[in-house]
Amino acid sequence: MRQAPLPSALAVALPVFGATSILLAWQFVLPWLGVPAYIVPTPTAISGVFRKSLALLLSNLWPTLIEALAGFVIGNLAGVLLAVVFVHSRILQAAYFPVVLFFNTIPILALSPIIILIFGLGMTPKIVIAAVICFFPTLVNMIRGLDSASDNEHELFRVLSATRWEIFWSLRLPRALPMLFSSLRIASATAVIGAIVGEWIGSDKGLGALIIQATFNYQSDRLYAAIVLSSSLSIAMFSIVVLLERRAIRY
Repeated sequence: MRQAPLPSALAVALPVFGATSILLAWQFVLPWLGVPAYIVPTPTAISGVFRKSLALLLSNLWPTLIEALAGFVIGNLAGVLLAVVFVHSRILQAAYFPVVLFFNTIPILALSPIIILIFGLGMTPKIVIAAVICFFPTLVNMIRGLDSASDNEHELFRVLSATRWEIFWSLRLPRALPMLFSSLRIASATAVIGAIVGEWIGSDKGLGALIIQATFNYQSDRLYAAIVLSSSLSIAMFSIVVLLERRAIRY
């Protein structure tokens, strides 16, 4: 039996209560249990890092933000365009989709050093890594979405003498939008992951580099602050995708 939806006030209050209870337990229960601060610093210690080292955190946020956004746009755009090509040419799809699938099986940590060897140590390889990690889910979901219209719907458009372009814009693309935005939601987080992984391997700036430096210098409060900031970046990108999805689907 399907449960009734929660009242709107309760739907807002419960997540706030959940987050607050976790933060309070983190702040008071973990120290009481004897967990050392150098392993898990308290929320107040982490917030103190934001007050004392905000300029350092923001200076490392900008490179990661640029790399994640550029990789997000390039990777998803490439996935959408290739999906359109594959849907309209089954020969190309049969020939090259297995090749794309093979490259997707390579772990990103194994592929990242090769990308850095090719593109150097600047921002470019980080953008490429973020794009690669976004590309495949969008490609697969777009192919499924563009092919999701029924045979009867395609037959109706043929009877109306619709061109391939009209079928794409009026039938295929609207059917694919929900699956596209599902991929974009995932990519909003994975793009940040890709940028940070690239910074781990070869960079002296960015949140990934800051995480590595804080780890080796045993600066656990700074490490957690960088993690919180990278998570906040993913949440912000996810929220923007959700807002765009609401407008696009309504349209």
